[in-house]
Amino acid sequence: QVVLVESGGGSVQAGGSLRLSCASPEYTIKYRWMGWFRQAPGKEREGVANIVSGKDPHYNNAVKGRFTISHDNALNTLYLQMNTLKPQDTAMYYCAAGSGWCPDKDSYDYWGQGTQVTVSS
Repeated sequence: QVVLVESGGGSVQAGGSLRLSCASPEYTIKYRWMGWFRQAPGKEREGVANIVSGKDPHYNNAVKGRFTISHDNALNTLYLQMNTLKPQDTAMYYCAAGSGWCPDKDSYDYWGQGTQVTVSS
């Protein structure tokens, strides 16, 4: 069983920043398809950003220019830097990992437990 552990969530005011982390003690993320998703109450889980080595990162239009996905191979950790946060960014954020191509959320094999991000106006 692969374990993905998210951290870094919290409560901030609009315009603030947070950095989410996703680490795995035994799953090497360097060559995996990695993604960040979020789910607000009453809404479906949506993709935020994804990344795989050798390709440009992809972002949801709602976060493009404000969020940056990256990974530190030495630390085997995935990050999501979130700047200029808005109240509509409030959600539970999840990281996910896939063994192959992941065009949608159903393609991912492993999920973290989530970390809450709350942005107040």
